[in-house]
Amino acid sequence: MFSEFVADKLQYYVYRLIDPRNGETFYVGKGKGSRVFQHVVEELNSDEVDELTDKLKRIREIRKDGFDVGHVIHRHGMTEEQAFEVEAALIDAYPEISNEIGGYNSGERGLMHAKQVIERYEAKEAVFKHKAVVISVNRSVVERESVYAAVRYAWKIDHKRAESAELVLAVERGLIIGVFIADKWLEATPKNFPGTTEPAEGRWGFVGKEAPPDVAEQYLRHRLPDSMRRRGAANPIRYVP
Repeated sequence: MFSEFVADKLQYYVYRLIDPRNGETFYVGKGKGSRVFQHVVEELNSDEVDELTDKLKRIREIRKDGFDVGHVIHRHGMTEEQAFEVEAALIDAYPEISNEIGGYNSGERGLMHAKQVIERYEAKEAVFKHKAVVISVNRSVVERESVYAAVRYAWKIDHKRAESAELVLAVERGLIIGVFIADKWLEATPKNFPGTTEPAEGRWGFVGKEAPPDVAEQYLRHRLPDSMRRRGAANPIRYVP
């Protein structure tokens, strides 16, 4: 643990947890005081293996193999705002890490290829002519499966409001990449969505299809209006109007 003197010098800092067995960074975080060491403490106080997150499972494996987790202070002496930005950049830089949540504002200003930057900022702004539910999707799911798979399941959503929407718009980093019509919204259970293994309690998904070309072309590859891209917003669901 850090002494009060050291913690005072560090202020806000960003850190990485390292697996000494192979040198991999498996977690990135930010904090003050002795936050960097709390993950190991959390693992030591966790009894049920099935309840461990991927991060804590990794820590337990390291400890059982007779090693200590490596703690690296990547940048210190920052304000909290600065720490958020550095943490987000590092999360993007280490795609193999076990962080369950993306970095601060990574959906809007995170890792992009130069072509994606150009497309995003030069794209026409969407003008909404339909009631829609707008869902920010995970790029890794899109790359691994499809836009439809990424947007259809499973969300903490006002399903009554979603059912009244004419369209479902899939958005990735502020750009509309999919336009769908939901035939029905269903509770997120394996019965309703074959292929899923566990129910997502309190969440919903939809069964539907791509919107007709004349409708889709009004929105596809258009960017969301600036008023809909609130900086730091964590909720992936928005509604129009």
